[in-house]
Order: sequence, then C-alpha cells, then structure tokens
Amino acid sequence: MRQPAPDLSPRVSDEVRRTTCYMCACRCGINVHLKGGQVAYIEGNRDHPVNKGVLCAKGSAGIMQHLSPALLRKPLRRVGPRGSGEFEEIEWDEALELAVSWLRPLRETAPEKLAFFTGRDQSQSLTGWWAQAFGTPNYAAHGGFCSVNMAAAGIYTMGGAFWEFGQPDWERTKLFMIFGVAEDHDSNPIKMGLGRLKARGARVIAVNPVRTGYNAVADDWLAVTPGTDGLFILALVHELFRLRKIDLDYLMRYTNAPYLVQGGDGAESGLFLRDDTGVPQVLDRRTGAPAPWNAPGVQPEPAAEWRGHKTVLRLMAERYLDPAHTPEAVADRCGIPAGKIRAVAAELARVAFEEQVVIDQPWTDFRGERHETMVGRPVSFHAMRGISAHSNGFQTCRALHLLQILLGSVETPGGYRFKPPYPKPPEAHPKPHAGVTPGKPLDGPHLGYPMGPEHLLINPDNSAKRIDKAFTWENPLSAHGLMHMVISNAHAGDPYRIDTLFLYMANMAWNSTMNTSEVMRMLTDTDENGDYVIPRIIYSDAYSSEMVAYADLILPDTTYLERHDCISLLDRPIGEPDSMNDAIRWPVVEPDRDVRGFQSVLLDLGARLGLPGMVNEDGTPTYADYADYLVNHQRRPGVGPLAGWRGADGTGAGRGEPNPDQLRRYIENGGFFSAHIPPQAQFFKPWNAAYQDWAVEHGLLDVPAPYVFNLYLEPLRKFQLAAEGHGERQPPEHLRDRIRRTLDPLPLWYAPFEDERVDTAAFPLHALTQRPAAMYHSWGSQNAWLRQIHGMNPLYVPKRIWEQHGFAPGDWAWLTSAHGRIKVPVARMDALNEHTVWTWNAIGKRRGAWALDETAPEAEKGFLLNHLISELLPERGDGLRWANSDPITGQAAWFDLRVSIEKAPPGAPSEPAHPAQKSPVGRGPATVARHS
Repeated sequence: MRQPAPDLSPRVSDEVRRTTCYMCACRCGINVHLKGGQVAYIEGNRDHPVNKGVLCAKGSAGIMQHLSPALLRKPLRRVGPRGSGEFEEIEWDEALELAVSWLRPLRETAPEKLAFFTGRDQSQSLTGWWAQAFGTPNYAAHGGFCSVNMAAAGIYTMGGAFWEFGQPDWERTKLFMIFGVAEDHDSNPIKMGLGRLKARGARVIAVNPVRTGYNAVADDWLAVTPGTDGLFILALVHELFRLRKIDLDYLMRYTNAPYLVQGGDGAESGLFLRDDTGVPQVLDRRTGAPAPWNAPGVQPEPAAEWRGHKTVLRLMAERYLDPAHTPEAVADRCGIPAGKIRAVAAELARVAFEEQVVIDQPWTDFRGERHETMVGRPVSFHAMRGISAHSNGFQTCRALHLLQILLGSVETPGGYRFKPPYPKPPEAHPKPHAGVTPGKPLDGPHLGYPMGPEHLLINPDNSAKRIDKAFTWENPLSAHGLMHMVISNAHAGDPYRIDTLFLYMANMAWNSTMNTSEVMRMLTDTDENGDYVIPRIIYSDAYSSEMVAYADLILPDTTYLERHDCISLLDRPIGEPDSMNDAIRWPVVEPDRDVRGFQSVLLDLGARLGLPGMVNEDGTPTYADYADYLVNHQRRPGVGPLAGWRGADGTGAGRGEPNPDQLRRYIENGGFFSAHIPPQAQFFKPWNAAYQDWAVEHGLLDVPAPYVFNLYLEPLRKFQLAAEGHGERQPPEHLRDRIRRTLDPLPLWYAPFEDERVDTAAFPLHALTQRPAAMYHSWGSQNAWLRQIHGMNPLYVPKRIWEQHGFAPGDWAWLTSAHGRIKVPVARMDALNEHTVWTWNAIGKRRGAWALDETAPEAEKGFLLNHLISELLPERGDGLRWANSDPITGQAAWFDLRVSIEKAPPGAPSEPAHPAQKSPVGRGPATVARHS
C-alpha cells in the first residue's frame, strides 16, 4: 500500500524583501516573503540590531494589516452630515486642489487658523518641518496624550528618558526594576532582555497595580495604588539617604548635587549661586570658598552650607530624610507594606554597592582626567506611561530618575544606557516658537524645552498663542504639545477659533481623545448659522477608523509595506547603546488601490502651496516624493534624514553630502544602518571625551557638549519665582498657588488632582486602561489574526470588589465617574490592586468603523474608559474647570480616573451604544483566506 508523501517543507515564497515593521514602536527588522508578487509571510530579520530575528504576534500579523478590508481605497469627499460616513470618491488632483483651496487663504492671512496634529506616525521631523514652513504655530504629535511626562522629565533631568531614548545594560544588570510598563511598546527588546536576565539569575521587581505581561514573570510584584508611585519612590530615596547608600563620587562628578543654591526670599532665592560669567558655584573644600563647578582641580564640598546658601545634596537630604517620607508614613497610601519598601531599598543598595561591575577599559572624561577602568552599578530601571499619565506624572518620573542617579546607575556598566542621538540635555534642544507672519514660515520650531518664563508662548495678557495652550502658565514645559485639547479648545474658541483641522493617523473621534462622546458632538456641532463650529476637517489614514466619518476630505494613506518611510535620528531613533542606527521602509509591494503615502502627499501639498524648501525658484517641486526627500533633504549641512552611506562615494556615516544611491544601500543591507561606538566611548556618554568627539564626527553634535545631570531643576524654580511675584512675566492670580506647589525644583509628590476634585467616598475605585502585547493603539484590533486574541475587553475587578457586589461570571456592571456612566462586562482578577479596576484599551469599536460587522464583539462587548474621562476636572467651589492634565507638561491625566461600580442588567451591548456609521469601504468578509 502506497503511503502519501506530503511536502514537509513547502516553498514559502518566491522572494524575500527586508524592511522595517510598523506594528508598534519597536521598529523591528522584518523579512517579507512574497509569492506570486503578493505578501505571503512575515518573519523577523535575524541580522537586525533591534530584534535579531524575534517577532511578536503584532509583527507576524502585519500581513493581515496589509490585507485589511478596512483599507481606504481612494480620496473621499463628504456628502452627508459629519459623522454619517457618507462620502463620494474623487480623483487625487481634485482632492489636493480642494485642500489647497482651503489652506492657501489661511497661509496668506491667518496661518494660525490651521491646526495640524498627527498621531503615532513616526515621521515628526517631516511633519513639523512642513507645519513650520506653512507658518502655523498649531502643530504637535500625540505625545501630550501619551507620555510627555516621561520624555520631558528625562530630558530635563538627565538628557534622555526610558523608552526610545535608552535601555538597561541587559548584559550586566543584576537587578531590574520596572514601573508602569505595559506590553505594547518596546515589547521585543524587553522580552529579549528579560530572557537574558532570567537566564543568568538576575532579579526582576515589578511595580504596577496590574499583574500582566512583564509583571507576571517578575520575581516580585508590588501592587502599588495608582498615582502613588512617586510616594513609593521617594520612600526608597529616604531609605538610601538614611542608610548612606548613595554614590557620592558619581554625584559630585556628574550631577549638580554640589551646586550652591541661594537662600533668602529675594528674586534670586532658590537659583544657583553663579559667578560674574554665569557659571554655577560649588564650595571648594581646599579653600572654603565658592569656585566654578568646572574649575580645574576643584574639590566640591558635598553638603556645604555657606552664608545661607546650601548645596543641592544638602537640600535633598533635608527634604527626603523628613519623617513624611518614611516607609511607615507612605505604606497605607501606596498599598505596599513598610517592610517591603525597606527590603526593596536594601536590595537596591546591596546590588549597587556590593556587586559593582568593572570593565577593564581606560577612558578620559571631559575634564581631561584619565580613568583606568569603567565602574558601574548593576541596577537598572525602566518605566512607561503607567507612571506618566497622571497629574503628578512629571514629578514622579523625575523622582525615578533621581533614584537611579543617586545609585550611580545611569550611563554606567550594568545601569541604564542612552541610545544615540541621546543623551542631549534640555539646553541642546530648541525652544518653542509661535511667531506668526502671514505668508511666511513660523519663526522657529514649534516644540522645545523652555528654560524659564521668557520662553512661554503667551501674549502680553497671558492668553495662549497656540490652540492647545501648550507652553503657557497652565503647563509651561509641554514639550510634546497637547493633542487631546485641540478639539475642545477649538470648539470653545479658546483661545481663538480655527478654520481647518488637519489630522494624520490621529483617531480623535474614538480612542485618541478624552471625553469621547462629547468630542464626537463637538466635531458635528454647528453655530447659529448652521455652519460647523470647526469649519473644515482634513484627515489622512490608511484605514476606515472612527475618525474618518467626521472628516470633510479624506486623503488615503498606504500600508507600511507599500511606501517609503524613515526611522530617522532626527526623529525617534532605533539606536542601540553601543551603536548609532537608523532604518527605512520601502515599497516591498505596490498598492492595489488609488492611495498615496501621506509623506509624499504632504510634500505635494507643500509644493502646490509654494512652501519654502518644497518648491524651486521656477515653481517646480523640490522633491519628487518622500523617497527623494529622504535622500536629498539636509536639515543642516551634511546632515539629513538618513545617516548611512552619505557622501558621493557612500562612505560617510552621519555626515556627508546626499548620495543618490543611498536608498539602494539601505535596501541591500536589510533596511537599516549601524555605526558602532568604539569601546572607550560606550559608557559615561555625557562626560566621556571620546564619545563627545565621536558624536561630533557622526553629526549628532556640532561641538562637544558635556553636561551634568539636573537633580535640582533650576527652570522650575524660575517659574516658582514668577508665581511669588518676581520677574517681568507673571502668571494669572488663580495659577500662582498651583505653580508654587507643583513646580518644585526637587522631585516631590502630591495627590492626583482628580482625588482633590471628586468625592472619593462616592468614587472609591481607581480605573486604568492599558494596551495588551497583541495590540498597538487602535490599529491592531481590526486585524483578523489579532482579533482572535482580543475580540472583547471585560472590566477586570479585584476579589474584594467582586465579592462585595456579588458578581458572577458573565455579569455586567455600571461603571460611573464624575463625568459619566458606561455599561461593561466584568471578569474577576485576583492579581490586582484591591482598590483598582482595569481593562484593555482600544479594543472596543464603534459600529460601522474598521469594516467590522455591526454586531462584532468589539462593538457588542468592547468598550472605552475614555467616555468616563473628561479633559476638564469637575468644578469644586472655585468656579473654575481645571485641565485634567499634569500642571507642568500638560500630559493627559487619564490614569487619575476615579469610579464607582454596581451591577447592571445582564447582556450586550456595552454602553454608550452609539449608532452605526456608514462604512465607505463596505464590510469585511466572514472569513479571510488566501489559497496558493
């Protein structure tokens, strides 16, 4: 009898093309297998420096993102009411001329009436440059809604932060501590790193109200109460000071800990003591007199007090040794026992100071001092939006940076390491600009890092120059803007009306906004004449998201496999601590629809509008498309979007003239470029002379720029002084007390604002949302493969609350906040802070969106907590509605949410159940299959 002879190794593809993934922010290298000219399979690229072949569920499911039935197919013009989803297809020339007819009059008369905001598009160096050329001050990306507290606190404190700015020294770390880390961002590198730690027995401590993902595999899980991470961290700092376990040599050499801070109560109180040239002073123990901190041979006195002036270190010791910071004082509020806090602090100190790492590598610091070895503390930290998305998030992130700096574990072997082009201190970044001149570019970059009240973007009457009120007294250090405030401010006409809202990949009618139901109303609201309050909306996306239905004009984007794209050192890099890296995407397949890459469309619009830098003297476009821009654009001489293979001969790295063969070289190399840092320059980057010279050679710096870490953040003190009545610029009276209280130059903790504004007895529970490893923003939850992992999202309820309300499997609940009420399915979860409920984010969908069936589980049993969160806090006796944001950066405080819970009648649908939108792309098939 003959046996069948199955093909045990069928041919997967005819061709493999290597590019960069776009299914999350990791930007891993992928191999895209093609069969018959179509995408057949995606796997990780083993040669890529980020993922080394590892690929997650999202990355593998990129094929279904590319084949999604929700793909937009042609430019669309609205023909029905806003929100209805009724459109007609038009040609590209008509679409672009329509957009130009709206935009040209604005640029010539009132550029600020264009608000251009983008989501997680990963091309902000281009979009920001375009907006600056147009002349509008109203530009930003999604960071103010996402995690600007993390980024800004890191830049201001140490020149870089967690996330894309750096990573732990996975090879040498012996104790790894994570705070508020969800599984959707940086997932492959963290998973790989955790695997390496586990393999050699390193210890992992997780601090998170929810035990999922990384927290579930940690050796110790601390179920912190939401919003109290800073209180817990400062108790650890208290213990380190009490035990005298701080790296004093590191603090004296590499931070402003020895700087003298002026005493008294005058206009200079709390600022650094400086000499006549403006250089901060330390007390030199050789002479007993002040001397410049960087003077040759100076020996700073660590805890000096001189004529009423005290060192930063002394001020820190006085603050953090206060009994208010003892473990016993904070334990109940944090939800972490005092003994556990002491144990964690002791473990941090033990590993840092008893298991130090020594690399036999000489190096020379910026003072010219030679060191024979590189010595480090093998303790590292990582944190994300879990500690960032609170109204006390900036100071909490600062506190965490303070903790790791006290241990001497930043930019040292075994500690936290920066990725080029970081580190860069705040002084090295631009200052924000909002100087508008009709018909001209803006007077400088939109976003930046203010160093005092002089850099605020305000008018003489303190009104905001930007529609989102970024860089005002309400949130002076709003380095990423406030995307979540654009629609509500524009609708209110505060500070002024706009004409056109231009969005890219920003799902503002659903999960990329607070107060979702009300925002949808704002987008459709009309004035007394029947005209829309926000007159025009242009939107670009690849998919038929909830936001599409609210646009007047749709410019359909490609998928990430169909376009050129750039992961640039000018933007959000993919660097590794030991190398400078960037990458491209390129069209591994051509679109089968009448769509265009948004970046090329933006350049086309710029040329039609005659924007400087996008049109030649004869009126022809400067760049044929985005690929042409990537190769030929120069941000400054010799430095462009791509660092690799620069110069006529392609030998330049970082610097060099444009190379017409550059993209081909990237493609041949797997889509990425790497330039390795020499061994003597790999650590101590802010102070290492060899690294500073290497950074200049490779275009990251123009001149060496060593600096010290800011334990004491003097710019915050300048804002406090203004609130105390000093200086030319004064905040409005109603903000003075808040500025004095929250903009402290040393990290501190204060209760989240919602706790102060609502009745916490009526709303006793904290409510959180986080993204699962299998999703990223809202893109993935319409993916045919990923939907099988997360097709709905219950509200997870801890045992105490579950039993108190008599919940049973399959039950539903009313979840109520001071802002609204929603109906949700519930599920029990014991590995959860007992005062907290939570759910996955961006699973719930509006009926009619994403080409999903109107009865899809995402619409029936999926929901958004966003409906319960307002962009404004409840009024509480003072007649004011304060922003539901961090008072320093404007970061949306969506993790401050307080709720109550009660049983609801069983059964779907979840509420609010908005009526279905019409789908401009129809509905997807019941099954998705491709036979070959």
